[in-house]
Amino acid sequence: MKNPVLVVMAAGMGSRYGGLKQIDPVDEQGHIIMDFSIYDAVKAGFKKVVFIIKEENEKDFKAAIGDRLSKVIDVSYVYQKLENIPEGFTVPEGRIKPFGTGHAILSCINEVDAPFAVINADDYYGSHAFQVIYDFLTTHEDDEKYRYTMVGYVLENTLTENGHVARGVCETDENGHLVGICERTRIEKHGEQAEYTEDDGKTWTALPNDSIVSMNMWGFTPSMLTELKNRFPKFLEENLEKNPLKCEYFLPSVVGELLAEEKATVQVLKSTDKWYGVTYKEDKPVVVAAIKRMKAEGLYPEYLWEK
Repeated sequence: MKNPVLVVMAAGMGSRYGGLKQIDPVDEQGHIIMDFSIYDAVKAGFKKVVFIIKEENEKDFKAAIGDRLSKVIDVSYVYQKLENIPEGFTVPEGRIKPFGTGHAILSCINEVDAPFAVINADDYYGSHAFQVIYDFLTTHEDDEKYRYTMVGYVLENTLTENGHVARGVCETDENGHLVGICERTRIEKHGEQAEYTEDDGKTWTALPNDSIVSMNMWGFTPSMLTELKNRFPKFLEENLEKNPLKCEYFLPSVVGELLAEEKATVQVLKSTDKWYGVTYKEDKPVVVAAIKRMKAEGLYPEYLWEK
């Protein structure tokens, strides 16, 4: 079995944050959130990382993290390009945004030929998550079904005080397999309660605080890349006309289709770690304080890499 690869989605535009948030330092030593993820991934056993970036950010990205990481892990780059779409389709006039997480992962099709884990660049997942996903990917292979996994987080551990977040709310069966995932694009914390809206805040529906949600930490076999490629044209046919500037090919939606067709199982590995991320500028001090505390507790050295 080939050693798993870590795929990092770093092509997000950082629109809500304003600026290239993925390369914003979170400690006095100049580390960014991604440093901690890669540190945990290397510790878990990953030996190769593939960064999905926008081509125009490559120089900044390499200077901020890529160059120093290449000393400890094999580093590759792929570009998520708006114009990377199947033959017969054209990019709608005026569209700037790429086509979402499914489209991002598809950028890796020529670079990844092993089991792979997927994470967001600007989320802190905790070391436990990397260990359990690595262990799963090195012990499971596709058989009569695709054998995938995801790390699920407790909803209340993933909210921000500073605005709304999008989360995939998971439903699991008694064996811990994912039954379905419902993308809630606007969840807010109201007092102690999490609530979501689907009509721009006119009405709100409560979500249990202990709901298991996806933070886009997935484990796949290479079969996922084939499925993403094969399903993309149908997605574009159905959505380009309806929502030309903003339709997104979500990774969880494709996972949901495979579950509905009984082609795949997804084992949900629960993490009790607190998620940290910088969705909004105001989130940054919370992350900085958390990193400082974890270093003081000995979870991370002062300098993650040799200077």
